[in-house]
Amino acid sequence: MKKIKLIITCAIALAISSCNDGFLDVEPSGLLSSDNVATEENAEGLVIAAYAGIGNDDIGGPITNPWVYGSVRADDAYKGGGGRTDLAEIDRYEQYNLTIPDAGSLLMLPNTWENYYKAISRINFALRVINEIPESSYPNKTVRMAELRFLRGHCHFILKIMFKHIPYISDNLTDDQILQTTNDMPQEELWNKIADDFLFAYDNLPQQQDQVGRANKSAAAGYLAKLRLYQAYEQDENNQVVGIDQERLEEVIHYADEVQGSLEPDFANNFLPDYENGQESVWAVQFSLNDGTEVGRGSYATAVNSPTGSSFYGCCGFHQASQNMVNAFKTDENGLPLLDTFNDSDLTDPDAYGSIDPRMDHTVGFPGRPFKYMNTISEPGDMIYKTSWARDPGVYGFYGNMKEQQSPDCSCFIKQGPFIATSVNYVFIRYADILLFKAEALIQLDRWDEALPIINQVRNRAAQSTSRPLSAGASDVYNIQPYASFPSKEFAWKALKFERRLEFAMEGWRFFDLVRWGEAEATLNDYLDVEKQKHDYLSNAYFTAGRDEYYPIPQKEIDFTKGIYTQNTGY
Repeated sequence: MKKIKLIITCAIALAISSCNDGFLDVEPSGLLSSDNVATEENAEGLVIAAYAGIGNDDIGGPITNPWVYGSVRADDAYKGGGGRTDLAEIDRYEQYNLTIPDAGSLLMLPNTWENYYKAISRINFALRVINEIPESSYPNKTVRMAELRFLRGHCHFILKIMFKHIPYISDNLTDDQILQTTNDMPQEELWNKIADDFLFAYDNLPQQQDQVGRANKSAAAGYLAKLRLYQAYEQDENNQVVGIDQERLEEVIHYADEVQGSLEPDFANNFLPDYENGQESVWAVQFSLNDGTEVGRGSYATAVNSPTGSSFYGCCGFHQASQNMVNAFKTDENGLPLLDTFNDSDLTDPDAYGSIDPRMDHTVGFPGRPFKYMNTISEPGDMIYKTSWARDPGVYGFYGNMKEQQSPDCSCFIKQGPFIATSVNYVFIRYADILLFKAEALIQLDRWDEALPIINQVRNRAAQSTSRPLSAGASDVYNIQPYASFPSKEFAWKALKFERRLEFAMEGWRFFDLVRWGEAEATLNDYLDVEKQKHDYLSNAYFTAGRDEYYPIPQKEIDFTKGIYTQNTGY
């Protein structure tokens, strides 16, 4: 972690390591236990190890950037790469063809499940150690416990929105009790169990920490706003939204108002290393390079997502922006989104169309336009995005992704063979989230007039984000304006959903938004009906309501627990 000294003894590292058989094996016999590491120094090391655990991922088991699970699985992006057989497992995600759990060479879902529960194992081990230390000899005891419970809440929350039915594993469970913990806890109870960790963090964390990267009170408030928003949309056993809890929505507003932060003046700042842990970052996983390890603690979840045709990058052309998403950046003559008609025609030439949201050039690698705000590195035109940068344009088109990429001359950039990693944080919650969480709750509470200035605050920031090199041509095609009014709740609701898509495009949250709103089946099958006319490889893709809102429980976990876990509906 940046600016946090990582001093963890080998003995402690061994004590918290997990065996390959399953996440439940957290204390190998013959190694140190919590009884003989209960010192303040060791506890501090274990807390750092817990933070490190939430960034221990790669393309084969991502737990940070959810581009596969939330972007390719939605209407934001195509898989990309070198055709359907290249990382074919991800093709099955895009096709909504996951009816055979654990099939595939990468075993992405089982690895993600395991990586999160390994992180939870580290957290719980640290909590058990800290519980043994008297507060008189450990002044930071309560704060560190609050940080750990925040991290545990984060892990369980992500598992919950991915798999729905998960076991909640706390630090006070014995090994035998863990082995008997099922994944059939009632959903309201599970939400509240996760919320309890964030509430403890909220009550016990300081507003500011001395070291960046540590959770603080604002991060806990932000996560409570996010959790209560998801919880407000009540689902039945078939994953369909059957009601919206008004009291939970009130909590969203309360906790959103408790978050200290502000929007960055330029949208681009959120995706550049010079502004990490800045005013808009509410909660982020920290990464680093040149930290004394062989390859550093870089972010490898997107290691295969760089352009292939550019000599500055190399591999492997995954996570390509969809035409549908590019079309969403069109604006009308009043600078407003085309809420209902954006996909009636394809945006292929922004200069000819003449009216787009500038966030497109912050999000999409678009032919003829500067990539990552660079007109050149060594020779003129080198960093102008080209159609040749797409690996398989005949299958996936030629649009790239921008937010998760960095300029090759950045000190944050590292190339390991053909694969790309960076030290740039992955931000799980930024202040724009908080604003739109609150606006969403207000609209659902029939207070859409109060949501208007909040949504406009996000749009006004986008309008001001044009100072960096975004367009290679001389023409000014940016046209974005605030809404003058919301004439109805229905209009406000459409505007809110569209704004979330534009603001967080290709950041990995689109699928989870659609599921929360109860609109995944309708939106994604409408998307596929159009896409099938443009991309033959999607001809058999179909979203099945009541199944595809969540991912299957990994079969190896069901087998490991001797059938104590229940598989999700439809798998």
